Amino acid sequence: MALAEFDRRKDALYLDLELPSAQRQLDDPEAFLLGQRQRLVILDEVQRMPELFAVLRGIIDLRRRDGEAAGQFLLLGSASGVLLQQASESLAGRVAQLELTPFQAREVLPADASAADLGTLWARGGFPLSWLAPDDMVSLRWREAFITTYLERDIPALGPRIPATTLRRLWAMLAHGQGGLLNQSQLAASLAVSGQTVARYIDLLCDLMLVRRLPAWHGNVGKRLVRAPKVYVRDSGITHALLGLASLDALLAHPVAGASWEGFVIEQLLAAVPAAEASFYRTSHGAEADLVLSFRNRETLVIEIKRSSAPTLSKGFHLAAADVGAQRKWLVAPVGEPYPLRDGIEVMNPLTAARRLAAQ
Repeated sequence: MALAEFDRRKDALYLDLELPSAQRQLDDPEAFLLGQRQRLVILDEVQRMPELFAVLRGIIDLRRRDGEAAGQFLLLGSASGVLLQQASESLAGRVAQLELTPFQAREVLPADASAADLGTLWARGGFPLSWLAPDDMVSLRWREAFITTYLERDIPALGPRIPATTLRRLWAMLAHGQGGLLNQSQLAASLAVSGQTVARYIDLLCDLMLVRRLPAWHGNVGKRLVRAPKVYVRDSGITHALLGLASLDALLAHPVAGASWEGFVIEQLLAAVPAAEASFYRTSHGAEADLVLSFRNRETLVIEIKRSSAPTLSKGFHLAAADVGAQRKWLVAPVGEPYPLRDGIEVMNPLTAARRLAAQ
């Protein structure tokens, strides 16, 4: 079922599994859910009751045999590696996974959005209550409360026993080093834990879609390639909250501004083409591209990200584009209308770039 069709299911049943009353309705989940035939059942915070997956398998099959199409259940909740594995194993062939990102620019801004509008989204991030807050301080307080709640309640509820203070320090260190190469031994030394422990913590943050590890491009080009991944805190507003940056002005005056902008743009672009293989390119001789997108048709797009409204390109970008055999080359920056540069390079703002990717 297309996602838009969910909106037309006016008789849908919504259960928030964080509420004891909803959990009580599912004391006998088989009987209750079989009684909801011909209705869309929305189970929110489904990670609270992972035992439901085994029950849903049989119920979905029964409802299929009765002629019901796909789209019987909509499962919402915090994704973890264990939860997604349980869902995939229990509901193999019966479930499709969709990552719901925070608000993206192409979802909440008009095509002719101003640089100020884009700057507000960058500063506050895309979580709805942060983006829609009446002022910057209310937005920041919401994000700070989100961080604390996630560390002290949500992550422990998923199973891992990790000291909240240690995980918060790691998260803040990643924000300070936004877009830098992952150096697990350095992080481990700063946290006084082992490299394996740091790797496990970062795996968890990636599973929860809070952090992105962008891999280095791999290929046989006869060059000394950088192999370590880059690491980004995925939502720019969370990055800024971890750093205590309350406003766009405070952000622009901070050394992290350029790296934060890069991470913000990367999230906009990758949300538009989730099926593309994403990486970055860097060699020891100075060839570099911030983002390399490889598509199923074997086309390669290289992208350089700049925060300047009058951006320029270095020789390293041209070398990188040649090394990876790029068919398209983009320079993404806070400009107005798109315009061309020599060598087939197109300059455009993040909103235009995301819309073009989503449309292809």
